[in-house]
Amino acid sequence: MDGSAEHSLPEPGSQGSATGDDIEIVVNVGGVRQVLYGDLLSQYPETRLAELINCLAGGYDTIFSLCDDYDPGKREFYFDRDPDAFKCVIEVYYFGEVHMKKGICPICFKNEMDFWKVDLKFLDDCCKSHLSEKREELEEIARRVQLILDDLGVDATEGRWRRCQKCVWKFLEKPESSCPARVVAVLSFLLILVSSVVMCVGTIPELQVLDADGNRVEHPTLENVETACIGWFTLEYLLRLFSSPNKLHFALSFMNIVDVLAILPFYVSLTLTHLGARMMELTNVQQAVQALRIMRIARIFKLARHSSGLQTLTYALKRSFKELGLLLMYLAVGIFVFSALGYTMEQSHPETLFKSIPQSFWWAIITMTTVGYGDIYPKTTLGKLNAAISFLCGVIAIALPIHPIINNFVRYYNKQRVLETAAKHELELMELNSSSAGEGKAGGSRSDLDTLPPEPAGKEGPSWGSRLKLSHSDTFIPLLTEEKHHRTRLQSCK
Repeated sequence: MDGSAEHSLPEPGSQGSATGDDIEIVVNVGGVRQVLYGDLLSQYPETRLAELINCLAGGYDTIFSLCDDYDPGKREFYFDRDPDAFKCVIEVYYFGEVHMKKGICPICFKNEMDFWKVDLKFLDDCCKSHLSEKREELEEIARRVQLILDDLGVDATEGRWRRCQKCVWKFLEKPESSCPARVVAVLSFLLILVSSVVMCVGTIPELQVLDADGNRVEHPTLENVETACIGWFTLEYLLRLFSSPNKLHFALSFMNIVDVLAILPFYVSLTLTHLGARMMELTNVQQAVQALRIMRIARIFKLARHSSGLQTLTYALKRSFKELGLLLMYLAVGIFVFSALGYTMEQSHPETLFKSIPQSFWWAIITMTTVGYGDIYPKTTLGKLNAAISFLCGVIAIALPIHPIINNFVRYYNKQRVLETAAKHELELMELNSSSAGEGKAGGSRSDLDTLPPEPAGKEGPSWGSRLKLSHSDTFIPLLTEEKHHRTRLQSCK
C-alpha cells in the first residue's frame, strides 16, 4: 500500500507518534483486501477492528490474539473469515446499522458479528426476525434430536416398573420406533375409520331393527362392532395414561380430551340404559341416550393423532388466525349491510320474503358465500341488483385471505419436512462422530448408540449423552451446550 509515513502503522513493539484517527490499516478477509481509517473505526472502540489500531504497541502476542496472521512488510492483517459477511458487518462503521444479505446463513452471520465484536443491536429489525426464526428452527431440531436420544438411552438405575412404562409409552406414542408399534398405529387408525362408518351406516332405516316397543334401533351386529372399537379405544387410552411421564399434562392435552369425548358417551349411554330407567322416565332416558350418541362424532378427530397432514392443517390454521379474523370481519360487515338493504328494498313488494332484518341475515349469509338455497330470494328489481352486488362482494371477501392461509399451510408443511430430515441427518452425524472418536468400534451403525454404557447415578461431569451432543455438527453445538464456538469460512453451512 502506498501511503505517507505519518499515516502508516508503526512497527510492532514501537511507540508510534501518530494518533488513532490518523492511522490507516489494511485488512485481508478471506482474500478480499480493504483499507480502513482510524477515525472511522474509533467510533466503536470495543469492536475487533478498532482494537487493531493500537495492537502493534503490544507486540506480536497482542496482534495474533486479534487476527489469524500479520505481514509486517505489507503491514496487513489477515483473517480467515467469510468476506461476504464482513462486507455486511463493516456497514456499521459507515451507516450505524448492519443488514444481512440474502443467501447468508443467519446463524453463521451472528457468529461473524460475534467475532468482529459488533453488537446485535446494530442488526436491522428485518434481519433480527430472520435470525429469530432460524434460531427457533435449530432449537426445534435440537429438541427432536434430544427426544430421540432419550429414547435410545437406557438407565440401569431405573426399576423394572419404570422401564416397562417407558417401553409402553414408546410403543404407543412413537410408531416409528419399531415395526410392531407401526402396526398398532395402523390398526388404531383403521378402527377409527370403522367406528365412524358404523356410526353412519347405523342411521340407515333399512339396516335398523325394531325393538320390543316398536322403535327403530341399530342392528345388533353394528352395535357389537362399535362395542369392540370402543373397547380398543378404552384400552389404548388407559395404557397411554398409565405409561405417561406427566399424567396431568396428558389429561389436559387437547387430543387426549378428544379421546375422552369419543369414549365417554358410550359408557354414559350404557349406564343410563341399564340404570336410568329406575330413576327417571323411560322417555327422558331415551332422549339423553340419543343426545349422547350424537357425541360419537368426536371420534373422527382422533384421526389427527395418526395423520401428520391433519396436524399440519391444525397448526396452519392457528398461524392464520389474523387472516381468518379478517375474513369473518369482511363477511360480517357485508352480511349486515346487504341484509339491511335487501329488507328495505323488498318492503314495496306485497309478497316479500324479507320479514325482518335479522331474518334477512340468513339470506345474506347464503348469498355472500355463493350457496344460494333459494328459500329466501328478492322479487324486486332493486332487490335483485342488491343480491348480485352482495355475492360479487362475497366472492372477493372470501378470495382475499385464502392465499395467505394457503401459504401458511405450505410453509409450515415444508418446514416440518425439513426439520424431520435435519434431525435424522443430525443423528447420523452424531452416530458417525461418536463411532470415530475412539470408542473402539468401526463403522457407525445404530447399535453403537444402544450398546453405550449407562450413566452412573449421581456422578458429576459430562456423561455419554453429553458426549454425543458434543460430537455432532457445529451448527447445533451452541444450542445443546453452553460453550461458544466460531465458524470459519472454510466450514460449510448445513
